[in-house]
This record gives sequence, structure tokens and C-alpha cells, in this order.
Amino acid sequence: MVIFSVLYPATPGGKFDQAYYDDVHIPLVKAAFASTGLKDVQVFKGLSAPDGGPAPFVAMVHLAFEDAAAMQASLAGPRGAEVSGDIVNFSDITPIAQVSARD
Repeated sequence: MVIFSVLYPATPGGKFDQAYYDDVHIPLVKAAFASTGLKDVQVFKGLSAPDGGPAPFVAMVHLAFEDAAAMQASLAGPRGAEVSGDIVNFSDITPIAQVSARD
């Protein structure tokens, strides 16, 4: 299993529209990547740092794919640009992305 994670750092003055993200962007991701191997989507909202301070991230999402080929087929596929292009509709924060493996 390959996990593609996208994290949105808490940025002073940064815009992140959680309602749009939940109601529009995540359904778009699911619809766009379902046919190319998306298996699961987990969305997390930042609450706080472990010491009770501000959360370092406002949100993060973990997209699970069967393997790296399925992930690449989704991200580089015909709807990858549509999904990436939608980011400006809910955030002006530059996201951090990471690819990980899950046993």
C-alpha cells in the first residue's frame, strides 16, 4: 500500500476554507482517482501541538493507493491537473506532500 499525504502548514494569515475542502475538494479527489486505484481517503483537521500550543498543520489528507503505479496513474492521469488546480479555490497555503509505504 502506498500513501500520498498532503499537509497544509498553519501559516499566519494563510487561507484555508475547511468547508470547501470537505464538501467540494475531497469529493472531487475521490471521484477523480477512484478509477485509477484510490482505495481510501483519510482527512484530519489540526487541533493542537502535543504541548497544547497551536497545531502545526491546519489539515492533512492521506490517500491510500494499491501501489506506486496506481498513485502515479492518478496524479499524472487526465484528472490530476483538475484536482491540483482546485487547491486555489480553498487555500493559498503551499502544501507539503509525501509518499509513504504502509505494510
